[in-house]
Amino acid sequence: MSSINTNVPSIIAARILGYQNEAVNTSLERLSTGLRINRGKDDPAGLIASESLRAEQKAIIAAMDNARRADQLVSVAESGLGEVSTLLLELEDLVDRTANEAGLSDDEVAANQLQIDSILDTINRIANSTSFNGKKMLDGSLDYTLSGVQASSITNVQVTGARLPDGGNRTVVVEVTQSAQTAQLRYIGDGLSAGNSVTIQVAGNYGTELFSFAASSHVSAMAAAINQATEMTGVSAVTNAANSAVTFGSTEYGSNAFVTVSVISSGTDEFTLYEVDSMTTTSTDQGQDAGVTINGTSATTDGLNASVRSAALSLEMTLNADFGQQLTNKTFYVTGGGADFSLSPEVGLAGKVGIGIFSVATGSLGDANVGYLSSLGSGQANDVTAGNFATGQRMVRAAVQQVSNLRGRLGAFQSNTIQSTIRALQVTYENTTAAESAIRDTDFATETAALTRAQILVQSATAALQLANAAPQNILALIR
Repeated sequence: MSSINTNVPSIIAARILGYQNEAVNTSLERLSTGLRINRGKDDPAGLIASESLRAEQKAIIAAMDNARRADQLVSVAESGLGEVSTLLLELEDLVDRTANEAGLSDDEVAANQLQIDSILDTINRIANSTSFNGKKMLDGSLDYTLSGVQASSITNVQVTGARLPDGGNRTVVVEVTQSAQTAQLRYIGDGLSAGNSVTIQVAGNYGTELFSFAASSHVSAMAAAINQATEMTGVSAVTNAANSAVTFGSTEYGSNAFVTVSVISSGTDEFTLYEVDSMTTTSTDQGQDAGVTINGTSATTDGLNASVRSAALSLEMTLNADFGQQLTNKTFYVTGGGADFSLSPEVGLAGKVGIGIFSVATGSLGDANVGYLSSLGSGQANDVTAGNFATGQRMVRAAVQQVSNLRGRLGAFQSNTIQSTIRALQVTYENTTAAESAIRDTDFATETAALTRAQILVQSATAALQLANAAPQNILALIR
């Protein structure tokens, strides 16, 4: 049908031209912005996925920044601990040199004590001044807080890591499943017979000593002689109530503790030693480590010392002798504290990592059994004038071990937790970014081809519209 009022081909051509112009504009927008999805109508499902991935990218970036900040904080703490370690080594040198009493004058001893006091003051100053962004690191403010710890049962509790729910605490149940024991050997009899003298060699964790007992020596005299050398051997002796036996026992508990009694010479009678439990003749006995579970997890033990490592709870403790020998349990609580870091893109307890940094002040370094470094100061129980050099050395070495363990733990936290987390997050960020880019970014090769196609179609549609508009003019030929 030939019609002037309604030019259907022109309408169709105009509609097609509009479509092609819209395609050109879309391609131009995508090429100019670099994004395939600029508004929801471009790809509703793709937009949802892209925005979700963008949120994950932001969370990953924040987690990497958190991890880097944690690494910086731990580095500051470790630098302070490094200087404390150096001071502790100097402290041991001074204690060891001062133990050479006959070779030092009073003035030299006094000078050594002044140096010890200076070292103790410096350690305390480092503990109170080492800080990061205003947060003190080594004064105990980043240690975990506990409640319900019975000092008569458990001492030296050190929580090295715990995940605590917001506003909550963590229950710790300590159960002894196997009693801790010292090494013990027993000589049965009230003493040596007339005409029988004995020379024995007693060895323990601290050293070896020879003892000679004359004929008719009573077991109480043997025990007294052994106990006078306990500091040199690590072996003590006690008689039973009836004074009919003497027991040689290690001063420490655990499988590393031992007692060896060797008979060097004896008279007519045998000097026979027995295991306390089995009454088997022997010359050596070893102690037994406590068997401990903490929250149902089997703990690593060394004598009365127990430790456990898990993602939810890591701690170390020392059981008192009475508790360590009873098959019972005790409960206490971790109520807060610690240095908590959020190293996961997902904020929550699962993504939280905590580490405890105890105080390295002189009143905290050492332990309840040996003593604390502060007692080495002038006028204190273990200053050099008191002559307790063996105790002082053990105290300093315990402090060195504590600081070294803390430095190692912080180093492991940096290397195996923080830096590994950063590397893993970097890979995750790369993959997430690639996925988001595949959904949202413009593929320029494809889009330029689409633009060229659309431009050609626009030209074609324009030519078609021009022909469609010219077609009604042909009707004029009918009315001429």
